[in-house]
Amino acid sequence: MCGIVGLVGRSPVNQAIYDALTVLQHRGQDAAGICTADGSYLHTRRANGLVRDVFQTRHMVELAGNMGIGHVRYPTAGDSSSSESQPFYVNSPFGICLGHNGNLTNAAELAQTLARTDLRHLNTGSDSEVLLNVLAHELQGRCNGPMRPQDLFYAVRKLHERCRGGYAVVAMVLGAGVVAFRDPNGIRPLVIGRRETVNGTEYMVASESVALDALRFELMRDLRPGEAVLIDSAGQLHTADCANSVKHTPCIFEYVYFARPDSIIENISVYKARLRMGEKLAQQILRDWPDHDIDVVVPVPDTSRTAAVTVAHMLGVKNREGFIKNRYIGRTFIMPWQQERQKSVRQKLNAIDLEFRDKNVLLVDDSIVRGTTSKQIIEMAREAGAKKVYFASAAPPVRFPNVYGIDMPSASELIAHGRTNVQVAELIGADRLIYQELSDLIDAVYYESASIKAFDTSCFSGEYVAGDVNDAYLARLEQERSDGAKVERETRRAETAGAGRGY
Repeated sequence: MCGIVGLVGRSPVNQAIYDALTVLQHRGQDAAGICTADGSYLHTRRANGLVRDVFQTRHMVELAGNMGIGHVRYPTAGDSSSSESQPFYVNSPFGICLGHNGNLTNAAELAQTLARTDLRHLNTGSDSEVLLNVLAHELQGRCNGPMRPQDLFYAVRKLHERCRGGYAVVAMVLGAGVVAFRDPNGIRPLVIGRRETVNGTEYMVASESVALDALRFELMRDLRPGEAVLIDSAGQLHTADCANSVKHTPCIFEYVYFARPDSIIENISVYKARLRMGEKLAQQILRDWPDHDIDVVVPVPDTSRTAAVTVAHMLGVKNREGFIKNRYIGRTFIMPWQQERQKSVRQKLNAIDLEFRDKNVLLVDDSIVRGTTSKQIIEMAREAGAKKVYFASAAPPVRFPNVYGIDMPSASELIAHGRTNVQVAELIGADRLIYQELSDLIDAVYYESASIKAFDTSCFSGEYVAGDVNDAYLARLEQERSDGAKVERETRRAETAGAGRGY
């Protein structure tokens, strides 16, 4: 999962893009980058690390221009090396830089075609670089002079025909403007907003509406599935539907975990959706366990806090903050290596003994993925003196890989894969485990004023909405992108770098 932003302003945009990326930092903590355009000159800064660490004053001064894009990354494909931080750049045609949120399921095939047929060189293993080169190739084949909006929309249309998977993209074409588009299923989120200044209208696109809020942009709407928007260098907005067939199925996991609660996605409040998740969980507990002996509900900070409040209220028990979070530790789920996730849990959370001692505690979390975090948190609750520890997940069991941009690539690493709920409870050490039903989750997120009728629920249901996943692909994905495979690649890269320095 990553965060993207694009802005065409009437004054320098470097600080605005920086501010937007800090608001989107929850979507990626591995790397950050900004590209700006000052006339025909491109300025770029990208590196591994948090936004605040990547951009120092000297870098910000160099990022001149009234137009630019930004990206925060956590690795799903490729690796965590600085060479894969975004935005990526190609100099032909015109000069294009691009940032991407999501994952291409046919990236390997496209990479071969780009090299053998399109005669384009790829320097990394990132599918974002694949996307960039597909866009550049199609645009170059269309243009024999200055680029027109219809040329760019043609290139996006051809890209949709070639690329499969889930993707939200922002790109900047030198001399032309900023373009943004979503895949034909609208799996990954992307919104557009505007603000009026004394010098005219400014437009901004971003992964979540909170980035618009922070900069006082008015949220106009979500981009439609398959739609592309071009904000030209003069500040004019052009739009076009660029996919022949669309099926609006946004990722439901955005509402469960990734998006900030103050975001609005597809006209659905993430905060309200999480409140309703708590209602559904409480109703299930009251229905299946009417004589429960829960004394207190404790959220696992921060994402589950909204649901936990509702669970406690409907059960008629206390809601307490039993864990204090160290704000300087990143989100555990999106850390790239399992070793880092395991190490960070106890650094990130500390239990307040008084809220656990001699009590039957219901811990509420947004989801259970690998189970490592859940197990350690339950152990912490017992060490703090809890008599019994029950565990509730606001999401259903995660039993299948997510292939559209969330780091759940290996089925063998998902604790619920091939196991019953009772077996999962035993493995994480819970006295009782309550999972949200998938139908209840869908009902909780769905809102009558939203324009969507279905969601991508593939990590829960195993049904891949783009129709582009088979057993062979999943087997290759597990081989290439499991934690073990990532560690092996990083080890080889470190050894190669060490040998090059004569170590």
